[in-house]
Amino acid sequence: MTRVLIGAAMALLAGIAGVNAQSYPSRPVTIVVPYPAGGPTDLAARQLAPKFSAKFGQNFIVENVSGGGTNIAGQRVARAAPDGHTLFIHNLQISANVSLYPSLPFDTEKDFQPIGMVNNNPLVLTARKSLPPNTLPEFAAWMKTTKARMAHPGTGSTGHLATFLLAQSLGVEVTHIPYRGAAPALQDILGGHVDLFFATPQQVTGQVASGEVKAFGITSAQPSALMPQVPSFARTYGPKLEILFWHIMLAPAGTPQPIVSALNEALREAVQDPAIVAAWAKTGVSAYPSEQQTPTGAAAYLKKEIAHWGQVVRDNKIEAPAN
Repeated sequence: MTRVLIGAAMALLAGIAGVNAQSYPSRPVTIVVPYPAGGPTDLAARQLAPKFSAKFGQNFIVENVSGGGTNIAGQRVARAAPDGHTLFIHNLQISANVSLYPSLPFDTEKDFQPIGMVNNNPLVLTARKSLPPNTLPEFAAWMKTTKARMAHPGTGSTGHLATFLLAQSLGVEVTHIPYRGAAPALQDILGGHVDLFFATPQQVTGQVASGEVKAFGITSAQPSALMPQVPSFARTYGPKLEILFWHIMLAPAGTPQPIVSALNEALREAVQDPAIVAAWAKTGVSAYPSEQQTPTGAAAYLKKEIAHWGQVVRDNKIEAPAN
């Protein structure tokens, strides 16, 4: 009798999940971005949203929820109904925040359901055009003579972590200047108000080419074809400066598996779309291998990055800002 009841319950749950998947989405879907509009994470979400809208026949709307070290947005998504109508696009910072904020209002590995890895690219160290050095050796020497003002998109961001690793490699101290996202930080580099900023290639390819900003190094293993004149930091200072800025798509934990599968299928199709592939190729952005595009692959990648960047946070004694 017990087995019959268990079997009936399982069949009922499977049926509910199937209905949920067949009727999904039943209303507009919100893609939460934990930064202001204009940065690379916002751009990734806005590139994907129309593709998802076309596939599902329902609007996918990007909403920017910045502040709190991205944890305001994280808490909102973690507490949202697990029905696929609230999604999250985040980046490397979500993995560093686990160690940076010991009292997070959510559990990063337990409260989110990975949909898949989206894309990745290296970072480019940019400088105001009036900065005295012009070559990497000149830059390294200049860094030892001053406490450079280095902008970053917020504590625990990829740019913030890269700043620590660069200063560590050069044996210098820098002044960290946090912003609420990459776009306002880049504006202050262009305006000459700060000295340095780790940007993504898509943000600065044109500005570097036109001389609006200088570029001293890139965090890929090899120089980029987009900026062949910019040397690889990893080749000069070692593998710890090989840094990929990545994006992941997440949903609240408990989202029915059929909906997760449908979203993953849409994500896979989007990152293979010729228009997106071409746009990414022009800016040094790459999709992930197929095995990391799966929910299981994305979960394993996130777990590995939590361990890696947690060690960087601890080694450098990086602390979250006081409230």
